[in-house]
Amino acid sequence: MNQTAATTAEVGALAFSASSRAEHIERMKANKLDVLVIGGGITGAGIALDGVTRGLSVGLIEMQDFAEGTSSRSTKLIHGGLRYLKQFEVKMVAEVGKERAVVYENAPHVTIPEWMLLPIYKGGTFGKFSTSVGLRFYDYLAGVKKEERRSMLSAAQVKERCSLLKDEDLLGGGYYVEYRTDDARLTIEVMKKAVENGAYASNHLKAKELIYEGDRLIGIQAEDQLTGESHDIYAHRIVNAAGPWVDTLREKDGSKKGKTLRLTKGVHIVVDQVKFPLQQAVYFDTSDGRMVFAIPRDGKTYIGTTDTNYKGDIAKPVMTEADRDYLLQCIADMFPSVQLKPEDVESSWAGLRPLIHQEGKDPSEISRRDEIFVSDSGLISIAGGKLTGYRKMAEQVVTLVQKLLTESTGHRWSGKSLHDLPACRTKNMALSGGEVGGSQGFPRFIREKTERVKSLGLSEEVAKRWVMRYGSNIEDVLARYKQLAKQEQAVLLTELAYSFEHEMVMRPMDFLCRRTGALFFEMDAVQRNKERVVAEFQQQFGWTDEQARQAQQTVEEQIQEARSGQ
Repeated sequence: MNQTAATTAEVGALAFSASSRAEHIERMKANKLDVLVIGGGITGAGIALDGVTRGLSVGLIEMQDFAEGTSSRSTKLIHGGLRYLKQFEVKMVAEVGKERAVVYENAPHVTIPEWMLLPIYKGGTFGKFSTSVGLRFYDYLAGVKKEERRSMLSAAQVKERCSLLKDEDLLGGGYYVEYRTDDARLTIEVMKKAVENGAYASNHLKAKELIYEGDRLIGIQAEDQLTGESHDIYAHRIVNAAGPWVDTLREKDGSKKGKTLRLTKGVHIVVDQVKFPLQQAVYFDTSDGRMVFAIPRDGKTYIGTTDTNYKGDIAKPVMTEADRDYLLQCIADMFPSVQLKPEDVESSWAGLRPLIHQEGKDPSEISRRDEIFVSDSGLISIAGGKLTGYRKMAEQVVTLVQKLLTESTGHRWSGKSLHDLPACRTKNMALSGGEVGGSQGFPRFIREKTERVKSLGLSEEVAKRWVMRYGSNIEDVLARYKQLAKQEQAVLLTELAYSFEHEMVMRPMDFLCRRTGALFFEMDAVQRNKERVVAEFQQQFGWTDEQARQAQQTVEEQIQEARSGQ
């Protein structure tokens, strides 16, 4: 192991492909990295991108798939957290509110403006005056552009936008913009951009043990979850961005003290719009004083979220009957004509929020602020925070890493002033797929590229799905489609090929869930395609028939889990 990592210019950026995964691991092992990030969710991916674009040599490992934990299990909104104003989290609302626009400009293909209706009822959480003031303050804090600022509606205007809402005690409503996202694909696009700039990354690689030199943390022993092999990776600084597992690593480090995590579970359910024909996203009160979203997407409506303390298996949070029934009752209370039954739930997901413990507070009252901890061994841990604020969280962590590296004897930045070091460059940096002319140019991009896809004989539905999913990477997708167009299920094969070659997909569920979102919003397609998907993985990786059978069983289990929980 050399003491200093080779620069990207010397070795070149690697492809972010399934076939290059082993080379990513070898590159991380070959030289001592400036920083190793543990955790491949949105926070870890953001740190990798910020660090590598400031000139750091960066490696990242994720024990599951990228975004498999919290970052694929959110409400799928880039939002400022209107309800946090009631908790006087003014600074957090201002910061993440402004970040909504940054994320949108950098990745319009996975970030869509969504007008949100906030109905106001007599005796509800929000009154007409407080809502008007709150939304105005929200617009001010978040720097909302003029055309997206809030408006107040009469009861009749609320019903015009959503006739399904209950009439009783309706006073009016607020109307404001949030941003809907595909959280898993946002994470993947950040990760792809980091690798494009020279970061090394591997999914399914677990930080098994920590390696010390005296009392100083200098590396980790990683276990490949696909092969069972063990790898030692060394770095000047190690960042623990493991989300719900942050305290697990702090415990290994002997530094779990003071503030700790409190995990809460959030569950969402998905139903067909035939059963719940919602056309307008709604953010509404519940009978127990909470707030729940109901959001239309791709012919479905998804509803969430619950917020309950969690003590179970961190890797496998699932919907319970109680979670499902709670959300169905929320819909029954607010949309009395929509009579959903348990069997109408097509899919679900459950995610864990790694919040900073606050004694005596209910889950919904706990602050969503992020905090950074540095242990005596040098382990840097970041916990808390929101999907929306990932870029600012990364900026804080990387700036701290730079500071610590300047103080490290023998490091190439030793003794340099922070003013002499590169500043954060990600604010105006388009993510992978985001080179579409920003929010202003994106509508034209959609029109032109949709016609381009259709010109190859593909349907309007496929054209729009591909343009919105892949953004400016669409030409790579189309190049692959041209090679596969004459094969049966060419669309599916093209999506698989692109994922193998550009998105380091290693297991069928990586593809069915996080690269496509099909497990949540296209369950019928998952049921139709599952055998073909496993067969393609078997061919890609040379699996034995027994390995393919086990993979098929895992797919069946996760489909059942998504459909009915536990």
